[in-house]
Amino acid sequence: MNFLRFSDLCSQGLVKGRRVFIRADLNVPQDDAGQITEDTRIRASIPCIQMALDAGAAVMVTSHLGRPTEGQFKPEDSLAPVAQRLGELMKREVPLVSDWVGGVTVQPGQLVLLENCRVNKGEKKNDETLARKMAALCDIFVHDAFGTAHRAEASTYGIAQFAPTACAGPLLAAEMDAISKALANPKRPLVAIVAGSKVSTKLTILKALAGKVDQLIVGGGIANTFMLASGLPIGKSLAERELLDEARAVMVAMKARGAEVPIPSDVVTAKTFSADAMATVKAASEVAEDDLILDIGPQTAKRLADQLMAAGTIVWNGPVGVFEFAAFEGGTKTIADAIAKSSAFSIAGGGDTLAAIAKYGIEKDVGYISTGGGAFLEVLEGKQLPAFDILQKRVAG
Repeated sequence: MNFLRFSDLCSQGLVKGRRVFIRADLNVPQDDAGQITEDTRIRASIPCIQMALDAGAAVMVTSHLGRPTEGQFKPEDSLAPVAQRLGELMKREVPLVSDWVGGVTVQPGQLVLLENCRVNKGEKKNDETLARKMAALCDIFVHDAFGTAHRAEASTYGIAQFAPTACAGPLLAAEMDAISKALANPKRPLVAIVAGSKVSTKLTILKALAGKVDQLIVGGGIANTFMLASGLPIGKSLAERELLDEARAVMVAMKARGAEVPIPSDVVTAKTFSADAMATVKAASEVAEDDLILDIGPQTAKRLADQLMAAGTIVWNGPVGVFEFAAFEGGTKTIADAIAKSSAFSIAGGGDTLAAIAKYGIEKDVGYISTGGGAFLEVLEGKQLPAFDILQKRVAG
């Protein structure tokens, strides 16, 4: 992908004295009292902000927080807790500016946080008038919020359209590089793991990947649907019987390319869905009518692990079993260990996937961990993200 990087502007001395507007993702979880309970996104945004300050810029930062109603500011929508935490982490005062669309006073070397951008009327619909007013505030717009990259809003797309210069911050640039490496120019074999409870929520992803990958590993409820489509019994396991034809179509499309969807040969079952349920390993052909499939079996896990060890590129979205329960984590743990040991470039994303990565302590062994959630899923669907689109258009002129 061809786009302008903020780091390059800084290293070339093109930022000093400039007004820099950074769209960050500071949408952190809070408790009922408004206290921040987890500050990873704030910490992740600091390198870009510090880069701008070190380069001598006058720095403005904004983000969304929660789901405010446009034009109706409420105290619970305020970025005040974020400003306080950002100040603590950066060891400096971070003033919070309200009603900022009409103008902001900030000098080189200064940093201000602009109040919740989603309170501005016209933000979500990418209102051109609002976008132009935002663009007028800065000389350089920096998009550093991959979690919003799939949304064409005034503070993510419109401002990039009209700002004198628009570029990608270090977080967004890293996502763009990793996605390009994994999907646009992958080292083969390219293996994708797509797991989750329902085929319907990831059907478009499965169809898109079926035309690109060499192996498409499915897990969770999705695997149950594919097993059923292959003529295997699944007992009372979660599956979507109305999508069997869709599952078969994915398998046919893969087979036509000389690729495959590996179907489990053994599974781990239980009679109830609970942490203390008795786990039983069975051949996939021997699942009883009252069985629940809660994980892939050790034989299947080893076969998939061998494929991952031989891969050139791995895309991982979703655990392959109920890894939260100790008796049913074997498959996901084996997959995680194989990804960690594989020499392949790996990119992983999705909330449950990140939880599995953290549980097994393999953060440093995964090539790139995407924090984008919905944006990551849309990339897997083959969609062009608005943020990527506008930054590439600005470079192309």
